[in-house]
Amino acid sequence: MSVDLEVQKAIRARLTTWGGVLALVPAAQILDTLQRPSAMPAILLGDSQAVDEGTSLRRTHTRVYHSLHVWQSEASMKGVKTIAGEIRRAIHAGRLTMPAGMHCADVRVSSMRFLRDPDGEHSHGVVVVEALIAEVAS
Repeated sequence: MSVDLEVQKAIRARLTTWGGVLALVPAAQILDTLQRPSAMPAILLGDSQAVDEGTSLRRTHTRVYHSLHVWQSEASMKGVKTIAGEIRRAIHAGRLTMPAGMHCADVRVSSMRFLRDPDGEHSHGVVVVEALIAEVAS
């Protein structure tokens, strides 16, 4: 079982059930894709890094850094910042629900940054979700 893939699934499950996010981005627009979305607003999942936390000789603690890319058709940054704020609220609402054999010990939004797209018609935000996952005997 891939720890970072399970974190991605848990993040998507949280975002697609969080009213504040859904009020801004339809669930069908929370995607795992490599392409800039054609319909906006959208949240793209998928960029991640899994790092052994080094706190267990059994190597059962993994810190996952997962990037969410927020896209909006707008000339300002207001929309992506609003969506990023709702993502932060959703993630900070509690630990992620993980499958049997894994436990989310901690989760937080560790950074948010906002970029202007060179075309001048879109804004882009990157939200980094950091999760500490413990693998446990099921």
